[in-house]
Amino acid sequence: MKFLVRLLTNAVGLYLAVYLLKGTYIFPNSESWVSFLWLALIFGLVNAFIRPLLMVVSCPIIVLTLGLGTLLINTLMFWLAGLIGTQFGVGFTVNGFLGAFLGALIVSIVSFILSLFFKDR
Repeated sequence: MKFLVRLLTNAVGLYLAVYLLKGTYIFPNSESWVSFLWLALIFGLVNAFIRPLLMVVSCPIIVLTLGLGTLLINTLMFWLAGLIGTQFGVGFTVNGFLGAFLGALIVSIVSFILSLFFKDR
C-alpha cells in the first residue's frame, strides 16, 4: 500500500511539474496518466538506486553548503528520470538547468504536501 501511495504521489508531482512548466522549460512526450505512472515508477527507481550513491559521494559538498547541495541532487534526479523515461517514450525533455531545478522543486513540494495527508499509520 505504501508503494502505491508513493507512486501516485510522484505521478501527481510529475504531472504538476510538467503542466506548470510546459512550453517554457519542459516538453512532454506524452500527457496520458498511464505515462505519468510509468514515469513515476522510473523516478522512484532512480531515487532508490542512484540518489543514495550520489548523497554519499557528495556528502562533503552537502555539509559545506548546509544541505543546499541536496537541491542539486534532486535536480539531477529529475533530469535523469526524464531522460530515462524519454528512452521508453513516457518521459519529458528538460530545457536547461532552470527547468530541471523548478521541476524538482515542484515535485518535492507536492510530495511533501501529499505526504502530510497520507501519513504512515
